Amino acid sequence: MPAPSLSVVVPVRDEAGHLPQTIDALLTSLDGSGFAAELVVVDDGSTDGSADAARLTADGRVPLQVVRREGEGRFTARRAGLEAAQGELALLLDARVQLEPGALRFLHARVAEGERVWNAHVHVDDDSAFGVFWALLAELAWRDYFDAPRTTSFGLEDFDRFPKGTTCFLAPRELLLTAFATFSTHYRDVRLANDDTPILRTVAARTRIGISPGFACRYAPRTTPGRFLRHAFHRGTVFVDGHGTPESRFFPGVVAFFPLSAALAAATLRRPVLAPAAAAACGLVAAAYGVKAGRSRREVAVLAGVTPVYALGHALGMWRGAFELLRGSAAP
Repeated sequence: MPAPSLSVVVPVRDEAGHLPQTIDALLTSLDGSGFAAELVVVDDGSTDGSADAARLTADGRVPLQVVRREGEGRFTARRAGLEAAQGELALLLDARVQLEPGALRFLHARVAEGERVWNAHVHVDDDSAFGVFWALLAELAWRDYFDAPRTTSFGLEDFDRFPKGTTCFLAPRELLLTAFATFSTHYRDVRLANDDTPILRTVAARTRIGISPGFACRYAPRTTPGRFLRHAFHRGTVFVDGHGTPESRFFPGVVAFFPLSAALAAATLRRPVLAPAAAAACGLVAAAYGVKAGRSRREVAVLAGVTPVYALGHALGMWRGAFELLRGSAAP
């Protein structure tokens, strides 16, 4: 069997329900792609049989390694997977992500032309209001790309104009190992750190990152109210770590958030009626932006109804992020 040219690194924690579809989609995309591949599943302390689900689904169709960790978080799991991998190229792939059938054929052709670093174009499953919201969150934040999806690339100078993430990301394995080795966070607990933005900034400092609808995947978001709110909370926490730096175009918003939200909280304690008024205003502002951006009636309604819920979770997460910064600065 030839040595793998591609190692697909999938960190998992209690994702037995999604992992079989993710692996099936990966194998479909690999078929005829030109890549000799291996699959490296990093089981980060799962209790639902995720590793067994991976073995049953792979079933000899692709070389499989299972690496075990003890719940140390996605960053550590990915680094362990990269260290165990053997391929020249590595594809970071999350357990809720399904590659489109032609995605790896597209990549193989571009890699042959020397374009070896790619961020996937992500489609979000939108069969629920929460799914619609997650899709809108990305599409409205990075309109420069999503208003006209195309094959292009970005570097440090236009880093914040394009959607990006390590949810589905291809690069030479040694480049990723270097980026992981230089990673730093102000948080004491790396499980709470932003493990996307710093890694990708390091990569973008060395080479441009491609993005294209030709390299596409589908993401299954968290759509129950409780999981949605918890994920919004987590995103708020990592947002402070990733964008609380002048390098980010979101930095002014991070700085302004804390005094403004503190003032709102204080005013609400004095006059509780301000809480529903603030939530309604948040939804109306989001809906108005959706109208201005030309979104459908359904999307505008979702923005009006879901944005206040997301804003609450994200705001609480940002305050947790501020607490983690204080803990980190107080560490010996």
